[in-house]
Amino acid sequence: MSITQEMRYRLSAIKCAERFGIQRAAANCHTSPASIYRWRKIYKESGEDIEALGSKSRKPKTHPNAHTKEEIKLITDMRRRNPNIGLQDLWIKLRKRGYTRTQPALLKALKRLKMPTSPKIKRSPTCKKSKPYEQMNHPGERVQIDVKYVPKECLSPEFVEKYGSTELYQYTAIDEYSRYRILCGYREHDTYSSSLFLCQVVSAFRALGIEVECVQTDNGMEFTKQFIANKINNHSAFEVTAKRLKVKLKRIKPHTPKHNGKVERSHREDQKLFYSEMIRLNRLITDENDFKRRLKRHQDKTNNRPMRPLNYMTPKQVLEAYKNKHLK
Repeated sequence: MSITQEMRYRLSAIKCAERFGIQRAAANCHTSPASIYRWRKIYKESGEDIEALGSKSRKPKTHPNAHTKEEIKLITDMRRRNPNIGLQDLWIKLRKRGYTRTQPALLKALKRLKMPTSPKIKRSPTCKKSKPYEQMNHPGERVQIDVKYVPKECLSPEFVEKYGSTELYQYTAIDEYSRYRILCGYREHDTYSSSLFLCQVVSAFRALGIEVECVQTDNGMEFTKQFIANKINNHSAFEVTAKRLKVKLKRIKPHTPKHNGKVERSHREDQKLFYSEMIRLNRLITDENDFKRRLKRHQDKTNNRPMRPLNYMTPKQVLEAYKNKHLK
């Protein structure tokens, strides 16, 4: 038990009474003489233990409406015979045997008896346990790549008139270890654009002294032809480029974007910090080169932004810290 301010106050009243008398101590400490007499008696009987001066529980030891021994025995026996029923079913069974209390009273009684208040639920033998998320050990070990559709509201009339289209796409690559990102814009999202972006990602990371070992994507047609090709060996340009660059490809399970969660979350932040601001300020995209320049500035800004998963370090700082620790 910790020594509280109340204990120190009562001990100071006792010391004051020993020095100046009960009446003066009561006046100085703003309490009654009877209280000081009581505290002094408790203090001496406990062997001058200051913790004995603490307030005791005011909980009543008995109550006229408390559960009787017969009722407690009925509840205990019924719960032991029916461990897998809920509170309401248990209460109904007890009512049929003469139990007159309410359901909240039964709940309090079960908690007081430290008995389960809800049915015991066993995990299904066919239920799969969720695996912990795999943590990366070094930069470049796995890079997530995905495509984001640029909102049409961000395109200016000059852009639509120049290209005759409202389609514009943002390619994003994010390193799972450091959250460092590479962004680029294209007017098409096909295997050719994906292969060009993969070359850009590999060269950008090599410029930082990092080799990309694995790339993780979804099952979109801009990355693979496995769902539309008739031949098994009919690989897309993206897959051929990855093989030429000696980069391992990993595809997530279909219809599970959460497995590419880091890049999906970064796209949500892009929508909030980049595209929504573009619409709010009415600074619309005029052409493809203008979009790429803006993406490059946004990329540098996000790579220098502190992140909570990185202990409020920036992705660039994480890369520098890793290189200083392991590559020197």
